[in-house]
Amino acid sequence: VCIHRIRSCSNIRFIKSKYVCVFDKSALKFSHQQRLFRTSAVSCGQIVQFKLSDIGEGITEVTVKEWYIKEGDSVSQFDSICEVQSDKASVTITSRYDGVIRKLHYNIDDIAFVGKPLVDIEIDASKGVASEDVVETPPMSHEEHTHQEIKGHKTLATPAVRRLAMENNIKLSEVVGTGKDNRILKEDILNYLAKQTGAILPPSPKAEIVPPQRKAEAVPAAPKDKAHKIPVPVSRPIAFSGKDKTEPVTGFQKAMVKTMSAALKIPHFGYSDEIDLTQLVQLREELKPLAEIRGVKLSFMPFFIKAASLGLLQYPILNASLDENCQNVTYKASHNIGVAMDTEQGLIVPNVKNVQVCSVFDIAVELNRLQSLGSAGQLGTSDLTGGTFTLSNIGTIGGTYAKPVILPPEVAIGALGKIQVLPRFNGKGEVFKAQIMNVSWSADHRIIDGATMARFSNLWKSYLENPASMLLDLK
Repeated sequence: VCIHRIRSCSNIRFIKSKYVCVFDKSALKFSHQQRLFRTSAVSCGQIVQFKLSDIGEGITEVTVKEWYIKEGDSVSQFDSICEVQSDKASVTITSRYDGVIRKLHYNIDDIAFVGKPLVDIEIDASKGVASEDVVETPPMSHEEHTHQEIKGHKTLATPAVRRLAMENNIKLSEVVGTGKDNRILKEDILNYLAKQTGAILPPSPKAEIVPPQRKAEAVPAAPKDKAHKIPVPVSRPIAFSGKDKTEPVTGFQKAMVKTMSAALKIPHFGYSDEIDLTQLVQLREELKPLAEIRGVKLSFMPFFIKAASLGLLQYPILNASLDENCQNVTYKASHNIGVAMDTEQGLIVPNVKNVQVCSVFDIAVELNRLQSLGSAGQLGTSDLTGGTFTLSNIGTIGGTYAKPVILPPEVAIGALGKIQVLPRFNGKGEVFKAQIMNVSWSADHRIIDGATMARFSNLWKSYLENPASMLLDLK
């Protein structure tokens, strides 16, 4: 049989030949059917591989902590796809396309690599997405703002707030934001929902910054309150397998290994002292109700941080950094004071930015926000980077003295012990009940001498022992 042209019915490929000789008619029919079977399945959409973008800070891999979508779900631009955890912060990845999720490339707790596909999204082929347009979407940290255009109205909200609105079928364009620059807060969504459903919500002026749970205060209280300080055993059963278990070092543990290895190269100088906080304890008790009216929990830490900032103005060498070759010292203009926090993810050190221009109340507000995000494991990269000086309040767990390790590229760190009621003598030789706290400092002895560290500590101590004196230097 002589055939001049054979065309497959799939309209994809043509086979041209001057002459094709087939001796068996049945064989020709079978061959043609086989060709039809292989080429007739054509997708109606275009599959785009959505890749993990460069998060920055030299991060090359992250851990997938949570998927917000599953295979078969429809997504729109700016919808949250997943939450990933690097060794520095949690980041929410949002979609760049409108389409349907066809494949998840990772399971929960898998390691995802920058530049590799996260998900496959099927989009409308008629939109004609160019191959060079198939790139990763910029990651969005929890503290960053997301702009959305909804019917010409630009809204400002975090991914968590947008997710809450989506779950309750609320259009962000219909919600009035009460945050900075008309930012929509979680409280605004809840209030809007309450108006729609008629529910009555308890008053909360600043619901977003109230810590999720109240921890025991460092100041000794009545015997009834002391019962709350007793360590609670782990509730989950402990299984003894009798076998060794090996786990990879990931997340914040990996960051700690890297940071502490670098810290060991620094010659540490230690200095300790005790602080009489009797007057500060009385002042805080007077200010606590005023702060609670504003929806903020006022701890001792804002006073410690502000006093440290006032001391750094007098001794800027403690708010500096030394280059790797030990040739140049950079004096930092901003006082970004870090606060060590113990979380389920491990030790993290977020910092309060620009303390030198903040009031004690401003610092308390920011600490409440950082503690809430830290407890939820949602601190962003900007919260965890850029620190210039650190305080570690080990006293909330227990202990009086510590030997803190400097966090490079910083040059000083302080560890605060627990506040104890101890007998002391006044100027008349009389014994009185004092609120005593111990502090332990570590400094980079390459550029900071012992006298400078001692003078800074004495100034910091004077501010806390006579809190009214801080009024003279507050701006």
